[in-house]
Amino acid sequence: MRKSGAPGQEKRSKTVMIRSIDGFAAHEIVGAAVRHAARLGIRINAAVVDPCGILIAFLRMPGAPLHSIEIAIDKAYTAASFGLPTGAWSTALEAHGPAVRQGLVLRPRFIAFGGGLPIVDEGERVGGVGVSGGSESEDEACARAGLAAIGFATE
Repeated sequence: MRKSGAPGQEKRSKTVMIRSIDGFAAHEIVGAAVRHAARLGIRINAAVVDPCGILIAFLRMPGAPLHSIEIAIDKAYTAASFGLPTGAWSTALEAHGPAVRQGLVLRPRFIAFGGGLPIVDEGERVGGVGVSGGSESEDEACARAGLAAIGFATE
């Protein structure tokens, strides 16, 4: 490791480690979300992204709405990037001024309605899950079922 900065400074790394959900777990999450949707009688798209918002797993049920493909991915992206369920944004935005309330919801890929949840392992955000195709509450229930299936907290 090289020294950085002025002489006499301690050695420090110039890189950081980022924990991420792995592909096998991501596939289990989307599979469990789809199984839950089938029990509810709805057709969904389910996505899991890593903590940087990059897609790891995706599953589309036959007949799920086509526009919901990108919405599911963007719900996962929003949840992973902020660490907040997408359904919590209406309340969270009340604490901000008009510029933030109006501007944030116009950001590309930002979703402010239910169905996206952060994936947290041992207190660290390791990804996000997004579901789209049902109502907000159905989408969120499917996302929670996906997380619960592999032992992740759903709150």
